[in-house]
Amino acid sequence: MSMGPPKLRTSSAAPKQQVQQHQPSSPFSNDPTDQDEHSSRGSPIPWETRPSSKLGRAVSSVSGTGITSSFSQRTPARSFNHYAPHGPLEPTSYSSQGVRDQTAELASWALSDPNSLRTGASEYRQPSTSDLRGSEAWLGRSSRSSISEGLWDPMDPLSLARHDTIQEVSEPVSPAQKSSPSQTPLQSSALTDMLRNSPPQKYSDEQQAQSFPDIVVEGADAENANEQTPLIGNGQTNGNHPAQYSSKNDLEGQAAVKRRRLDRLYKFLPDAKRHGMSAFRTATNPKLWTPHSLWYEAILPTVQTIPSVILGLLLNILDALSYGFILFPLGTEIFSETGPDGIAIFYVSCIVSQLVYSCGGSIFKGGVGSEMIEVVPFFHKMAYMIMATMGTSNPDAVRATVISSYALSSILTGIVFYALGAFKLGTLVNFFPRSILTGCIGGVGLFLVLTGVEVSARLDGNLDASRKTLEKLFSADTIILWILPLLLAIVLLIIRYLKDHPAIVLGYFFGITILFYIVVAAVPSLTVMTMRQSGWIFEAPASGVPFYHFYSYYKWNLIDWKAMSQTIPTMFALTLFGILHVPINVPALGVAVKEDDVNINRELRAHGWSNALSGCLGSIQNYLVYTNSVLFINTGGNSRVAGCLLALATCGVWIAGPEIIGFIPVMIVGTLIYMLGIELVIEALWDTRTKVQRLEYCIILAIVLIMGFYDFVAGIFAGVALACLNYVVQTSRKSAIRANFSGAVAESTVRRHPVQRRYLHEVGRQTCVVKLAGYLFFGTIVEVENKTRALIEEEAFRKRPIRYLVLDFTHVTGLDFSAAEAFTRMNRILHRRNVEMILSGVVLGDDIEKSLKMVGILNESADEDAALPPKVFEDLNKALESCENELLITFKQRTDMLAQKQAVHTQSVAVPQPGSSSASSSTTALHPTDSIVYSSPRRTHLQQAATSTLNEPNVLPPSKWSHFQQPLPLILQTFQDLTEHNEDFWHRVVPFFTRKELPAGTVLYSRGDEPDGFYLLQEGILRADYDWEQGRYSESIVAGTTCGELPFFAETDRSATVAAEKDCVAWLLTRARWRELEERQPEVARELLKIGLKLTSERMAAITSYVLVAAG
Repeated sequence: MSMGPPKLRTSSAAPKQQVQQHQPSSPFSNDPTDQDEHSSRGSPIPWETRPSSKLGRAVSSVSGTGITSSFSQRTPARSFNHYAPHGPLEPTSYSSQGVRDQTAELASWALSDPNSLRTGASEYRQPSTSDLRGSEAWLGRSSRSSISEGLWDPMDPLSLARHDTIQEVSEPVSPAQKSSPSQTPLQSSALTDMLRNSPPQKYSDEQQAQSFPDIVVEGADAENANEQTPLIGNGQTNGNHPAQYSSKNDLEGQAAVKRRRLDRLYKFLPDAKRHGMSAFRTATNPKLWTPHSLWYEAILPTVQTIPSVILGLLLNILDALSYGFILFPLGTEIFSETGPDGIAIFYVSCIVSQLVYSCGGSIFKGGVGSEMIEVVPFFHKMAYMIMATMGTSNPDAVRATVISSYALSSILTGIVFYALGAFKLGTLVNFFPRSILTGCIGGVGLFLVLTGVEVSARLDGNLDASRKTLEKLFSADTIILWILPLLLAIVLLIIRYLKDHPAIVLGYFFGITILFYIVVAAVPSLTVMTMRQSGWIFEAPASGVPFYHFYSYYKWNLIDWKAMSQTIPTMFALTLFGILHVPINVPALGVAVKEDDVNINRELRAHGWSNALSGCLGSIQNYLVYTNSVLFINTGGNSRVAGCLLALATCGVWIAGPEIIGFIPVMIVGTLIYMLGIELVIEALWDTRTKVQRLEYCIILAIVLIMGFYDFVAGIFAGVALACLNYVVQTSRKSAIRANFSGAVAESTVRRHPVQRRYLHEVGRQTCVVKLAGYLFFGTIVEVENKTRALIEEEAFRKRPIRYLVLDFTHVTGLDFSAAEAFTRMNRILHRRNVEMILSGVVLGDDIEKSLKMVGILNESADEDAALPPKVFEDLNKALESCENELLITFKQRTDMLAQKQAVHTQSVAVPQPGSSSASSSTTALHPTDSIVYSSPRRTHLQQAATSTLNEPNVLPPSKWSHFQQPLPLILQTFQDLTEHNEDFWHRVVPFFTRKELPAGTVLYSRGDEPDGFYLLQEGILRADYDWEQGRYSESIVAGTTCGELPFFAETDRSATVAAEKDCVAWLLTRARWRELEERQPEVARELLKIGLKLTSERMAAITSYVLVAAG
């Protein structure tokens, strides 16, 4: 199917919605000058005015062929205030209006009568008084500086947006569509149309209707059906059956299936529905109870999971003895007997979480749920806060309030978990710094180590640095109680470091227990009673205490809600810490067990159900334990049956009661707590020493120490504050300056006249391009401001005087108020040196433009001495083109001045020939005003560059060329630096070119077309758009340059789409005439081919340079 030419933008104006008409007003120049540069303000030099504001621009054009001027009128914001500007700010518009017209006019000037370059008979005229719109504007501060500097800032009006834009041509109709007699309705989708009309070459709609009859029977009534009712009916379907479709329905217009109420539950428990229904059908159908099915589907899978269930049960028991036993602060008198109750609460939490995960809540069939070890320090803090508020006079009320706050925090955690999963915010927690979580893990580890000392030493309170506590710890009968478990934990860690296996931990603790009772039995003086009294064995629970004893603590009439409300911040801190585990443990577990369908949101919802249900049943938080799950799955527990059996076994241990507690050695629990604590401290402080930077490691260490010795909530908030500080410091080290270039390197994509290119290369270093990147805030903007100050320092400015500072925002993602204010300061600093700030890559209406607008940098101040707002361009190319145009206007001015001096000199001396010493001397003779002009380094450089360029050999075309008929003068000027042949050689190619007038909007050729000719542009401007898979690129082709030479000579397809932006006059060498030229004038054809290769080399170098600069 043929493709039509793409729609081409023929205007460089801003988007249509931003084009506004403004009434013309008095012009204001934009180029303030130094105090010593006022000598030329009265010279009759054509100049351009700058608008009083860049926020809206209108036009005041100088009649004739002079360069267009633009300006506008608006009410300035006089009383700007940060964050609250008085009155609405006018919308910003790009400063690129008119730049393209200016480029075309400068190119035409370069091809004008060569005598004008000598005699000063330029096509520009001095503006009249009416053009200046008043003498005050002519003698204003900005206009004086523009004249003295020799630089103009012409801007095109918004009203110049053309209305002759090329209309978009609809895609041609394919043959298949032509053969179809019917048209597709607009509301039908492309897929539907394709399915309807496929295969179009075989069947038409009528043929399809004849070949494939509609099988839908009309008039069938499902409600009044009888024996004679057709089996295949038509009409509306009910909600229990899928929608029916005929050939006339839209295949993508499927009706929404009505969702049943239990679908959400089935979505949450997808496997539970399938396995449950299968088990129910099997259990209720005795015919399926065959020995083979019972063995392979019931008995054998259950037996194979027994080893993993036993391992999981032992792990639950060890965890219950370690941190389930210390759920309450046992060192206080109120909670001294609550160790068995903490174990029972731990078992309930394990059972609930295990059932939720194993019944389909989690993708991991063998996932093991257990209590969060990190909740223990938070629970102790909540208990102490409640006791500090309520006192200890009513133990039942304190216990009721504490245990209720535990359960309430679990419900709160479940709600947050489920909300994150339901709203698909699972990735949100990834924005929480990992260093804070690592520090919290280390803080929990330090807390467990200290708790291990408390439990092992049987202290009557918290471990503190008081003299009484220290004397108790280091007394002869106590030091062995907490030192021995510490040594046993260290030995176990060393063994696991050398050989890590799940059986090692179980065997180690069983061996210690057996060895302990062997020693007790071997020593006659030691008995279980004496060991219990000396603190080696836990006190036996009171007889007759049921396994559900902790429920007796829930006495709703005794709860102090005021005291509980004070623990709410700690609850949220616990919730925040708890939700960080899922995004870390779940993906890691998926990698470990090779589960590829992990969904964080689903796991969050499962955690929400398990925690909320656990809290409703009077228990505490739980989560999917990574280590236990890996061990359980690797030993054969990767099934939901195994998980349910583990929950059943844990329930049996819970029902068995806490009597076993009275025979467990304290050193076993102490060793467990020490081991867990030391492992967490090693993970936080030792394993990260080579993985994080020094500042980040200091943050982790600070969090560990604050949590371990002061307060857990304070540790989390301190970690957040330190992480923010670390982010500021680390980000500030990253330079916001991506790259910087001079104008000699960073050039626009405009194909300019060779003389203009030569001049721009000489003066390009007066343009400084600074490419910014990243998010600019108070930490990174300092470097940008220092760079700006360094450019205009006295010594640096003397060596490299700059005129334009282009700040490119293409790679900037945003900026804060401090950065926006810094740009305002930079604009004022540059204004003192008469350096113009230009902003490129700013998208109108985005956050960057709004931030700049809010601080007033884009608004003109009412103060006459204030800096004018910087110009704003949509991309770097437009900004560079504008700078080059203003520099070329200075070149034009210098050319006229030298031509005027040469004309005066010819009154007494014969006219010198170009390139002679007399011409050089006359050209370089100082004008009477040059003595003051040269006091400015920047202007000195401009005039020296102009003089040097004009004095180079073969720069000024001979005067006789003006008498030649086109296209010979055009050929001679275009190929001047590319060939050594003269007009006698090139006049032979003139008959082969054809003159073409191209109205604005004409498409010369499109990408992929066969090359039909080679163009020489005499007037106007063309735009070439390269739309490739790698990106888009465009360049402007002005008068005095060529177009389409590479595909033409190489006989390859066109690589770009070229259209006329203005009315153009071009000379075309067609393919047929080229063949004729090769036959009649082979020497000229070969020379033209060489020139084409040289031009292609220049184009590739220019494109490569711009692409590298834009990407830099």
